[in-house]
Amino acid sequence: MSITDILSEVKQHQRPLVLVTGGEPLAQRQCPELLSGLLALGCEVQLETSGAYLLNDVPVGVRKIVDLKTPGSGEVERNRLENLPQLCSGDEIKIVLTGRADYEWARDMIHQHQLGQGDVPVLLSSAWGELTAAQLCEWMLDDCLPARLQLQLHKVIWGAEATGV
Repeated sequence: MSITDILSEVKQHQRPLVLVTGGEPLAQRQCPELLSGLLALGCEVQLETSGAYLLNDVPVGVRKIVDLKTPGSGEVERNRLENLPQLCSGDEIKIVLTGRADYEWARDMIHQHQLGQGDVPVLLSSAWGELTAAQLCEWMLDDCLPARLQLQLHKVIWGAEATGV
């Protein structure tokens, strides 16, 4: 779809919140143009990104949800840590954990970069089928970690195999 078509579709549905996600939006050269167009419609705009691309061209006003990839993801080397100081109120950091080693890595990153202490929350989530939310919650409580537990609600509600929800 063209950006004009996307903006027309969003305008037609009159939704107050638009989340740009899926694959990696910032890998698309025209993503900043799309984000600007959505802001011009008066929408609250969120961008969910893998954290593998710089945030420099993301328009002011877009709420950024930035992943930090753990060693267990196999993509830890793609993290662009220079994005962290660019985050501001309303943005979020999301970390999906596969096990104890990932948790310890995330805990160390939170402490090393003083994450979760301002108004940019850190959300920790357990990888479905690899780590239980109960175990992750226990570790977070034991360490008094300045982070929130995030569940993959779509999988809890509709099951891990459901699509289109």
